[in-house]
Amino acid sequence: MTSSGHAADLVDALPPRQRILITGATGFIGRRLTEALASAGHDVTVLTRDPMRAATLRAPFRLVTGLDQIASDAAIDAIVNLAGEPAADWWWTRAKRRRILGSRLRMTRHVVRLIARLEHCPAVLISASAIGWYGLWQDEQLTEFDGGKRCFTHRVCDAAERTAWRAQRLGTRVVRLRIGLVLGIEGGMLARLLVPFRLGLGGPFGSGRQWMSWIERDDLIRLIAHAIATPRLTGPVNATAPAPVTNAEFAAALARALHRPALIRTPAWLLRLLAGDLAKEVMLGGQRVIPDKADVTGFKFRHETLSSALAAMLGRHEPRSRTAPSAPELPIGVARHPEKSAA
Repeated sequence: MTSSGHAADLVDALPPRQRILITGATGFIGRRLTEALASAGHDVTVLTRDPMRAATLRAPFRLVTGLDQIASDAAIDAIVNLAGEPAADWWWTRAKRRRILGSRLRMTRHVVRLIARLEHCPAVLISASAIGWYGLWQDEQLTEFDGGKRCFTHRVCDAAERTAWRAQRLGTRVVRLRIGLVLGIEGGMLARLLVPFRLGLGGPFGSGRQWMSWIERDDLIRLIAHAIATPRLTGPVNATAPAPVTNAEFAAALARALHRPALIRTPAWLLRLLAGDLAKEVMLGGQRVIPDKADVTGFKFRHETLSSALAAMLGRHEPRSRTAPSAPELPIGVARHPEKSAA
């Protein structure tokens, strides 16, 4: 397990002793963020409906089971809103769709109401969204300045982002973090793929040409800290590594890292039959997303390439990716791809 000292290094972009509220702290991302902040000596408040799950988080932190337990005169520097029903852990039945959308809207509304009643507004709200906001594309490179296409994931992400944006009118800077596929062996998609790939049963989904925009979990924690600490960073921010891969490339890279073949292709028709729109939008669809705003504001990924990330997570001693050359300075509101319009 990664040491707490290393965890503290993930948030070294922050000023000392920040007061940070986290929703969704017991999840795959929130757990690591809580560990990093607590290890670094920050004042962490965790919102959870399940105190038993919170008991496994790294102390010290303050626990609340409802935002109404936070006094109006409480001092909060930043809120990181990660709460929401997992979207890819079960078929998208009508009830599951309602839970996915409703959980995100309810929590984000509660967070905005908290900000409205606080005597001193937090400086920033980091509200988790997803690259599903962009909808289904082919090979186009997508930045924060591009628009979204209609589908279920776009509808969910867009509704949550619009709700979070209301905090901007209250005086709180809002960063809508569009998170890609988060890679870590403790949870998420990679953890589910390890067993079949280790058994030699892995391979691409469908054609394998669909894009996978990913980010290593610790890089995501570092990017959250960067977003909190960078006042000129606002609006949508892509939380993806700068080198997305196709599904076939991902399968081949994971198989190489595990010294296994990746020959068993899952047919697209079978995935559609079994999982319907979940397969269409998440397994067989994709987005080629580039983190323009992170780049422009000076964020450096420790793992720019998939091979670097997999080597770090799976224990192979390979050098990290080289540092990319610095991008030319651009104002945050200036698009690199003016031929595409944002929604």
